[in-house]
Amino acid sequence: MLIIEDDKEVSSYIANGLQQAGYTVDQSFDGKDGLYLATTEPYDAIVLDRMLPKVDGLTVLRTLRASDVKTPVLLLSAIGEVNDRVEGLNAGGDDYLVKPFAFSELRARLEALLRRAEGEHQGDLTRLTVADLDVDLLRREVHRNGIRIDLQPREFQLLEYLMRHAGQVVTRTMLLEAVWGYHFDPQTNVIDVHMSRLRNKIDKNFTAPLLHTIRGSGYRLDAVA
Repeated sequence: MLIIEDDKEVSSYIANGLQQAGYTVDQSFDGKDGLYLATTEPYDAIVLDRMLPKVDGLTVLRTLRASDVKTPVLLLSAIGEVNDRVEGLNAGGDDYLVKPFAFSELRARLEALLRRAEGEHQGDLTRLTVADLDVDLLRREVHRNGIRIDLQPREFQLLEYLMRHAGQVVTRTMLLEAVWGYHFDPQTNVIDVHMSRLRNKIDKNFTAPLLHTIRGSGYRLDAVA
C-alpha cells in the first residue's frame, strides 16, 4: 500500500493500522514524491489525500490515469460536498472517504477495492454464495437452502453488494453510495427499512441468521454470528 498524506499523524495512524493487518506500507508526505512512487513502484492500492503540498491530490490522480497507472485509489478529503466527491471520482478515483473517518471503514473500503481489482483480472462473477444462500447474477435469482426468495430490484442490489463483501462490515455510507448513489441524506432511514425487509426474506424462516447488525458500525453478511 502507498499512503500519500501530508499530515504525518494521520499517515502514521493509517500506516500502523494497515501494517497490523498484514500489509506492507510506504508513506509519502507530498504530491511530488507520492507521484514518483506511484509511477515507479507496483502497489496494490493507494490512499491519496486531496490537499497536498507541491502537487495536489487531484493532479496526482489525473497524472496517474493519464500515465495508464490503474492502481486502485482511495481519495481522502476533509471536503465532503457531493460535487467534490463527484469531482474526485471523475478524476479517476475509485472511492472517496471524508475525514474524520474510522480506520475500520478505510480498511473495508481498501479491501473492497482490492477484491474488485482481483475480480477484474479473473472475469466477472455470475454467481455468489454464502453458506446456503445463493445468488445467480445472470438470472437475478436468489435461493436459500434450495428455496427461492423473491426480492425487489433494490433489495437484490443491496444483497448483491453485501454478498460481494461477505464477512466484511459495510457501513451505512458505503451502502448509500454503492446502492443508492449520492441522492439520499445519510440520516435517512431508507437503509433501515430495506435491511429490515431483506432480513425478513433471507433469515426469518431459516435456522441460522446471515445478516448481522454491527452496532455503531454497520452490517455484515456472514455465516458466523
